[in-house]
Amino acid sequence: MATQTPTQRSAAAKRAAATRKRNAAKRSAASTRTSARRTNSSASVTARTSARTTARNARTTGNRAAETAARSADAAQTQLGAVAISAQRVIYTAVGALATASDALRESALTYTNSGRLVRQLNQFERRGARAIDRGRRQVRRRAR
Repeated sequence: MATQTPTQRSAAAKRAAATRKRNAAKRSAASTRTSARRTNSSASVTARTSARTTARNARTTGNRAAETAARSADAAQTQLGAVAISAQRVIYTAVGALATASDALRESALTYTNSGRLVRQLNQFERRGARAIDRGRRQVRRRAR
């Protein structure tokens, strides 16, 4: 597996956390719906159950609904944080590319303003060109056979 930058690790962790929180909110919503059904059925059968039990069930349902809403909001906030980190990666990449280009330009300016460096660079270009031509000739000979 390729190594990850700290920003990539952070974005992956945020996405995973958002998924866990979203799943927890779904489970909580299912529990709330079950509780609401139970409260509704106990309220409709008040002849067999006391008003106190129905009131307790209603409170429980209200509490679970509040918890579900809080979990859903927290999951959405975490997901937004993951998106923000991904956007941050794009900015870092662009700035890094510009810094690299700037360094290369500065290095080129140093190379071509100094006569000793210029001669060394030209000799390197000559050797590289000779290698490229020789490589091309060998490939042509191989194809001709």
